[in-house]
Amino acid sequence: MKYENFIRDYKKISEVEEIMEYRKWVGEIPYIKFPSDWEIQVIPPFGGAVARFSVKKGDKQVSIYLDCYDRLGIYGEPYWEIYPYEDDTFRCAMKDTESLLKAISETLNSSAIG
Repeated sequence: MKYENFIRDYKKISEVEEIMEYRKWVGEIPYIKFPSDWEIQVIPPFGGAVARFSVKKGDKQVSIYLDCYDRLGIYGEPYWEIYPYEDDTFRCAMKDTESLLKAISETLNSSAIG
């Protein structure tokens, strides 16, 4: 990679990091203790999310993102969203990891998704 391209890309990355306040969220996002039979795939935070991951159990999979700025929906505070959930999506406050885990579990154990 040419040095000029490296500098250009680094500036863009720095701008995104500043806008998304990634370093701030490191101290805010709670730890989550996942059940041992779930497989977790960390994925890039595209589309305005601060964090994204996918959970798989057997042949079932759920997508989860963390929106801290109401860019992907409106919740009024940082929130997790999972999809699919029943016939729609599920949202809960970022700090409410108990509800998040329960909704993921319900979806992974549902016969509605595959």
